[in-house]
Amino acid sequence: MGFHPEGVGRGKTAAQNRSEKTCRVREGRAHAALVYDGTTLAGWCQFGPPEELPRIKHQRAYRAGCTQLPDWRITCFFVDKAYRGKGVASAALQGALQEIARLGGGVVESYPEDVAGRAVSSSFLHNGTVSMFEQQGFTKTLRLGKNHWVVSRRLRLDGELEMGI
Repeated sequence: MGFHPEGVGRGKTAAQNRSEKTCRVREGRAHAALVYDGTTLAGWCQFGPPEELPRIKHQRAYRAGCTQLPDWRITCFFVDKAYRGKGVASAALQGALQEIARLGGGVVESYPEDVAGRAVSSSFLHNGTVSMFEQQGFTKTLRLGKNHWVVSRRLRLDGELEMGI
């Protein structure tokens, strides 16, 4: 709920947040690509248009450097600790991109962390890594602080990369 307009809120319980998220999902106001191992949910990738996910991190740097909102944002990954390091986040990203293409494509943006040359616990990589996005055709477009970047790519309806964002 943290990236949705209402956020998580200080006075809300985990049960209230789950209930609000369930409502959003049932109403079609939340998007995610889920990754399963059989019937076990291994992880997911949250995505949506900017009006669905306006509460991104590093807002001040973002507003100072970005002149146009993307069509889609990828804001959050979760991978169960039993599945970390097994490609679940990459599979979730691929699934999100396939769904975005099915929904019309356009400019897709995310806010991953650059971990090159430093050790970072995977449990803290909620926005994924720059290298994972670069492997999917994204390019760095704006630095957001010391280790975070805006990455983007244009996705056609057929899922192929368009050059020249």
